[in-house]
Amino acid sequence: MSATTVPVASGRRPVSDAWTLTLRILLFYRNSPGLVGISLGAPLVLLVMFGYVFGGAIRVPGDESYISYLTPGLFVLIAVNGVMATMVGAARDLQRGVTDRLRTMPISRAATLLGEAVADLMANVVVLAAMVGVGFAVGWRVHDGAAKALAVLVLLRFAIVWVGFFLGMLCGREEIAAQAGLLVLPVSTVSNVYVPTAGMPGWLRLIAEWNPVSCAATACRSLFGDTAGAAATSPWPLVHPVVATLGWCALLVAVFMPLAVRTFSAHGR
Repeated sequence: MSATTVPVASGRRPVSDAWTLTLRILLFYRNSPGLVGISLGAPLVLLVMFGYVFGGAIRVPGDESYISYLTPGLFVLIAVNGVMATMVGAARDLQRGVTDRLRTMPISRAATLLGEAVADLMANVVVLAAMVGVGFAVGWRVHDGAAKALAVLVLLRFAIVWVGFFLGMLCGREEIAAQAGLLVLPVSTVSNVYVPTAGMPGWLRLIAEWNPVSCAATACRSLFGDTAGAAATSPWPLVHPVVATLGWCALLVAVFMPLAVRTFSAHGR
């Protein structure tokens, strides 16, 4: 979210309003290409650091390479990290008065946030495409159809964005949102994104296996054909990762979309 604006259509036309607000954010991205670069930079650093520095010391199930194990997890990380950028953007617009200005316009409240979510998805697809290219360059390969896996990643990002909207407006200030966004790191770290959970202490392994991030990473590995799947003794979300991930996404959207729209509409009252 930013202070960049474009003329907003009058009247309560949700689709038109959402598309107008999407263009607003896309214009901001066009004028700030560094944001997309930073979004891509962090996963690239992690891919190099874990894949080549620590990868030789990490063993993964089966005969697959560590790069094949890590890369789908980093795709999930890109989607999950969207909560931090969205939190900061929502708090920045709130602090600078952009949210108040949008609220005074005759536009749909839900469409305002929906437009920003769609713009975020478009930017995220660009980042994912670049990351897929880098994955191929370092030896990762798709062994099954990629369309379903990419659809799950886009849906996950869409769900995460609404969490970011709500938390960002709850923080109210850009500095607070930036610090609070760091709390996402333990959620992504205590998972099977980087390493299998088998070597973790019992209590930590339990947390990691029930972590939705682990569920999403396992789903992507399965859909890309990078792994045969979790053991039968694993928790239900890891045995049925695709269904569980879709359930988590539906739950996050059902809970946080209304909360975000309500918080946006009620700001300043």
